Amino acid sequence: MSDAIVETRYGKVRGTNHGTVSVWKAIPFAQPPVGALRFRAPQPPAPWSHVRDATAFGPIAPQATLQGNGFFGARRLTQEPESEDCLYLNIWSPVPQADGKKRPVMVWIHGGAFTMGSGSTATYDGTNFAMHGDVVVVTLNYRLGALGFLYLEELAGEQYATSGNNGLLDQIAALQWVRDNIEAFGGDPNAVTIFGESAGAMSIGALLAMPAAKGLFRHAILQSGAAHNVRSKEAASQIAYQFLQALNLKEDELASLLQEPTDALLAAQAVVLRKHVSLAFGPVVDGISLPLAPSAAIASGMAKDVTVLIGTNHDEMKLFRVGPAATEPDARVLQRTFGAAADTAIATYTSARPELPLSDVWTAVLTDQVFRIPAIRLAEKQAQQGAPVWMYRFDWATPAFGGIFGASHALEIPFVWDNLDTPGLGMLLQDFPGRQQLANRMHHAWIAFARTGNPNAPDLPPWPRYDTLRRATMLFDEVCRVVDDPQSEERLVWDGLM
Repeated sequence: MSDAIVETRYGKVRGTNHGTVSVWKAIPFAQPPVGALRFRAPQPPAPWSHVRDATAFGPIAPQATLQGNGFFGARRLTQEPESEDCLYLNIWSPVPQADGKKRPVMVWIHGGAFTMGSGSTATYDGTNFAMHGDVVVVTLNYRLGALGFLYLEELAGEQYATSGNNGLLDQIAALQWVRDNIEAFGGDPNAVTIFGESAGAMSIGALLAMPAAKGLFRHAILQSGAAHNVRSKEAASQIAYQFLQALNLKEDELASLLQEPTDALLAAQAVVLRKHVSLAFGPVVDGISLPLAPSAAIASGMAKDVTVLIGTNHDEMKLFRVGPAATEPDARVLQRTFGAAADTAIATYTSARPELPLSDVWTAVLTDQVFRIPAIRLAEKQAQQGAPVWMYRFDWATPAFGGIFGASHALEIPFVWDNLDTPGLGMLLQDFPGRQQLANRMHHAWIAFARTGNPNAPDLPPWPRYDTLRRATMLFDEVCRVVDDPQSEERLVWDGLM
């Protein structure tokens, strides 16, 4: 290994050359959002005069305790401390950077329900992307939970009008840093692809509608997330009131929020999260940083110059409904969702799965409600603007643990990154036949999309663009194939909804 020193607009950074790939870690893209900057929009980093060490990951955002054992890339590369001083990014780039090339740039936005995750998660190691695709990879942290998405305008005044979207504004600050600095790392600031999964994809759905993000990326990949997970100012204000109550603070004690220990904020956040079935913290349609609901903004053409690749996993909700959670259909929820068509809806889903228990039928309904239909709605709106759109569905079901996870939420991540041997994934992925071939195909499709805006790649059948007539969808499995309008009968159940 040897040093890799690069000069940014703010100062020099020292990374490490690892054979054919150089890595820089914990480069600040904004000032630490602490003290008076807590709950405020990110500010540009302060310059430095020394050569800054960028050989170890920085602190990650304060977050909820991770449940589980590291499946689906939840384990970090190293165990970085948590700190509000967390606004750092990491870069992987082919060696040498000073060869005059302008490589495509892939910027990853991690998932985790807007309350967990980091850019240093093990599965997000960008070495294989840089090595196989001759691309520059960037991962980043952003503020999570209340620190990133607590909407305080109603309580604290207009200086906090965009506080409900600070996590998104962090992402935009990182993209602005990329625009201004990535050329020194061998990247092309005019060829940026953003990609993310779950809350990361939901973030991208919002970024497509945010004026401050316009022009910062050309292509967008949304994995298991779309543009529906936002809340109104009124709903966000109610969450803020609940948060204050959990801290035992009155409305006229807002100044105390700046002094509360981080652990106290996380404890109050946990109280609020227990009260809400859906995501309590996440993007807010505040009328300023996010002027319109993303679905409306996309329908108006706000993102018509962005090429989109979007998709979901066949069994998304199986990750969340293992064991006691795997209940049968809830009649009240069915009625609230489908109204007079509730009986028809459940009959349609049941007839498509006659051999499965009702709990699996209900899981399929929830998968469509939370993930697949929002993805289709975004694809429809974007395609209607004339923008190139491609749709996929990840169908590879892990046989591990008797097959209870199927093709669940987040299972596609190690395939996309070609990081199947990530520590913590062994029991889930094992050495099942065909897994590396599938990883090769997905990995190179993502690289092709970053390079050209088109995911067609070797070893895949021809993949047409998505439109509302044919609805061509690539199904990723041991044998990859294109199917027109898969699960069409279930899709039609949602017509006029969402």
